[in-house]
Amino acid sequence: MTAALSAVIPATPPVAMALDGHVGIVEVQKPPHNFFDQEMLSGIADAFEMFETNPECRVIVLCAQGTSFCAGADFSRRDNAASGNVHRSPRAVNPIYGEAARLFAATKPVICAVQGPAIGGGLGLAMVGDFRVTCPEARFAANFTRLGFHPGFGLSVTLPRVIGIQKAQMMFFTGRRIGGEEAVAMGLADVLVPREQVREEAMKMAREIAISAPLAVQAVRASLRAGLVEQIRSMVAHESMLQTQHYQTEDFKEGIAASAARREPVFKGR
Repeated sequence: MTAALSAVIPATPPVAMALDGHVGIVEVQKPPHNFFDQEMLSGIADAFEMFETNPECRVIVLCAQGTSFCAGADFSRRDNAASGNVHRSPRAVNPIYGEAARLFAATKPVICAVQGPAIGGGLGLAMVGDFRVTCPEARFAANFTRLGFHPGFGLSVTLPRVIGIQKAQMMFFTGRRIGGEEAVAMGLADVLVPREQVREEAMKMAREIAISAPLAVQAVRASLRAGLVEQIRSMVAHESMLQTQHYQTEDFKEGIAASAARREPVFKGR
């Protein structure tokens, strides 16, 4: 993960943890694309909560192996709950998004090292960070409507909070992929470096934050994020309800089929 680690901490596969000075490192290990599922998100949330109780940790770097930061849900898997193949009450929150709410409840600053695509729910995971370090090769996309369903992972709250309503609805409505340079220009990411330097730069930023008084930093962060966790918990319930409805539509089936065939979808509004 990185050199000269002061402690390697047991974690939940496929997630690894280590403490480098005052920087907690959480690494997703599902290369090449790090498709998310409940196990992976639960492992990240467990790691965040372990670091939350460790006074030596002052800031967390979330990073990933492989070519993608997180390519979202793997819709090629027939058993993937995110694809709607698991039947649940329309009032029930997708358990994956329950884990997302845990991530946003973390009290210590988080920097995401986005070395490759952050797509769909993977974009939602990248938005867990207070900051995003990225590279020109990265791609950020809220491609949900291109697949025929409503965005999730609390993105209805987090994306406009960072880039504003106009840019957020452009990303939501079009499903457009945003490169690293454009992401920094629009405020979606904070630092642009060559791909091989993304993790190093994230660690550099983390160490700079770690110099500051940790109680003060966490208090300022809590002030700036006042009400955010409650908004996300409410929103993921709303998003889950709409997604459950959309998973039953012909448009959803077409969106998944078109994505698998790498063609433009032909939606009919039913």
